[in-house]
Amino acid sequence: MDHRPDLDTGAARIINQLAYRYENLFDRDRIEELFHDSYDRLGETARVTVFLPTLVEKLTVQRLDALAQAEGKVAKRVPEVLFVCVGNAGRSQMAAALTRQHAGTRVHIRTGGSNPHEAIYPEVVQVMTEAGLSLEEEFPKPLTNEVLAAADVVVTMGCGESCPILPGRRYEDWDIDDPAGQPMEQVRVIREGIDQRVRTLVAELLPASA
Repeated sequence: MDHRPDLDTGAARIINQLAYRYENLFDRDRIEELFHDSYDRLGETARVTVFLPTLVEKLTVQRLDALAQAEGKVAKRVPEVLFVCVGNAGRSQMAAALTRQHAGTRVHIRTGGSNPHEAIYPEVVQVMTEAGLSLEEEFPKPLTNEVLAAADVVVTMGCGESCPILPGRRYEDWDIDDPAGQPMEQVRVIREGIDQRVRTLVAELLPASA
């Protein structure tokens, strides 16, 4: 894209920091390639570009961590669960937050969207806040090959044929309504439905401690 950040400014600083952080895992060229790809993907949907470099850095870190796991450079210590929906702005974000609540650090969670939206739905943020869960640090992000390859369990929610399938992973498709534009009471019902499914999933992944 034409509006990539200038490597002489903040982007170069971020890439240098990532190159130092991952110096024993990936070379600078690979890190830079992932950074710019992340920028292009997020830049397609970003409304407020002033925060874009920070979001790009977060996405690049997630992709590098997942790639290190997928390539066997970093050992997995807990099950890896990936929640996927179309926009990564509602259902998958709710499921991730609820899983963190119930499993803590015993399960590692990532999310992605087949067609990520600009921002998490405000009604979703509200009902999760009501439940004592903050989505303040979260943002819609694209589904990438790295996070898919690193996952042990992939839970899809409404992304249909656009969700790629890789062998050797456990797949679940949760039939859950999209909360976008729904009345608040219905969004709360959706939250509770996701919570019940999350509790079941956590109990299956962590049977000794659920």
